[in-house]
Amino acid sequence: MKSFFHAALAFALLAAPAHAQGEKFRTGPVFEDFGPVADVDADFSIPDKTKMRISFDVSKAADAGELNRTLVSAARFINMHARASVPIEDINVAVVVHGKAVYDVSNAARYADAIGGENANAALIASLTGEGVRIIVCGQSAAYYDVTNDDLAPGVEMALSAMTAHVLLQQDGYAINPF
Repeated sequence: MKSFFHAALAFALLAAPAHAQGEKFRTGPVFEDFGPVADVDADFSIPDKTKMRISFDVSKAADAGELNRTLVSAARFINMHARASVPIEDINVAVVVHGKAVYDVSNAARYADAIGGENANAALIASLTGEGVRIIVCGQSAAYYDVTNDDLAPGVEMALSAMTAHVLLQQDGYAINPF
């Protein structure tokens, strides 16, 4: 009985901080269903008239039925900076997708064929691309995984390669997210 009590107490103590943390994170103002962020009293300020151009790189696929963490991070990046008063028109985001993650940005039929079930990322992709986020697939990975342009979710672009996409984005002023 003591071990059950100790296990229950440990669970309660571990769950409390997670619950408290969850209350600090909210979605919006751009994506109401995705990209929760916390408001921060930051000392490292964002200068007025800052233009943000960032590319995210993703090769790790989400578990079946789960959201891809990097796609969620793109929504978080936009929500957090819009909430910090960076005008939405000054936030430009691209997500370069390669490796098995190409299935995460495929349409319903291709996802179901490759992974099974529904693609949990469909609504997130539609929200991101609807706000101007570029989602760019590595053509080399797509070829390897037998994913064609017709297999991609609406709004997702095909590039020659992820390397090509990153070079061109960097030449256009995009910084690559280091993590």
